[in-house]
Amino acid sequence: MTWSVLLATHAFAASVALPLGGWQLFFSTKGDHRHRFAGRVWVVLMLYVSFTSFWIKELEPGEFSLIHILSVVTIVTVSLGIWAAWRGNIQSHRGNMIGSWIGLLGAFIGAVAVPVRHIPTFVVTEPADAAVAALLVLLTTAAIVSVGGVSAAARADDFAR
Repeated sequence: MTWSVLLATHAFAASVALPLGGWQLFFSTKGDHRHRFAGRVWVVLMLYVSFTSFWIKELEPGEFSLIHILSVVTIVTVSLGIWAAWRGNIQSHRGNMIGSWIGLLGAFIGAVAVPVRHIPTFVVTEPADAAVAALLVLLTTAAIVSVGGVSAAARADDFAR
């Protein structure tokens, strides 16, 4: 199995974006500093994953595949979600971000459901390394959420002074 830096960073960014987006949707306090910080990181991850996908053409060697349509849709929906938040249209923001996360979840299922793809092969051939990678993904996600909370607390302390 050949992992390029591009493919590895693409997979890592997508793997962090998935639980981070889940935290945003199901556990964060919407609109607070932690949600905004984690959301900004999530947007960067999603755009990185979407744009880097155009250089990953393994499903149809040398050609774009149907998954690249999802990348274009994600770039548009994430951008519309940001625009909606800036304009205060929370309903549109929520819809675009939920749709983007669901698309990421679908892409993840597709990446792990096909046994010959890189992630399942990695898990089977190098289970210890895959476990370390999974732990790093979870620690990175927790660090992003924690940094948002620390930053929010620091802002609250500054405001109280």
